[in-house]
Amino acid sequence: MLAIGYSPAYLEENADGIRQDWPRIPLPSSPEQFTASAALGRQVADLLDTEQGVPGVTAGAIRHELRGVASLRRIDGKPLDSGNDLKLKAGWGHAGKDGVIMPGRGKLLLRERSAKEHSELARGLAALGIPEDMALARLGASVVDVYLNDHCAWTNVPERVWELYIGGYQVIKKWLSYREHDGILKRPLTLGEAEEVQSMAGGLPRSACSSRSLTQITSK
Repeated sequence: MLAIGYSPAYLEENADGIRQDWPRIPLPSSPEQFTASAALGRQVADLLDTEQGVPGVTAGAIRHELRGVASLRRIDGKPLDSGNDLKLKAGWGHAGKDGVIMPGRGKLLLRERSAKEHSELARGLAALGIPEDMALARLGASVVDVYLNDHCAWTNVPERVWELYIGGYQVIKKWLSYREHDGILKRPLTLGEAEEVQSMAGGLPRSACSSRSLTQITSK
């Protein structure tokens, strides 16, 4: 069900039912397609679970198209200082009434991919056998740099990955809103927390790139 629910072909063909919260889930017509769909669903579930290490995506030898995604660095190129550079002070959230956390606008830079970022993406897509135009339709033609503060950012986050909503919430932005330094977390992010954003940003585009296989199954 998870594989089918993430298939672009299914989402397009059943848009009315999904909007009415009454979608119908078709079963594959053969045992082979059912097994392939179940395997893809397991893969999507692992990719959406940031605590689940996925070989080639968030663990082991990272695939070429994902190596530069959400790279954490200082904009001026200097080495990171975990004491100061990991303070989330870009206005992603603030404490509201009765302790409710309200999201903020934060600091974001929308830009085109650099030559190096585009080269890594193209190399990874070629290895997967996915046409570049199909991948860019899922990932977006642009990327965003997501700032922790004035001098440090997670760079090269695919535009559509940043904009992804699950359960009515913008995934990465929601995570950031609860970790603003001033008035909420009151401490720098740990390296593990900073890497959590990298895992989210790395797993979501891999899920999007898998949509080619999902489309092939649900269109048969």
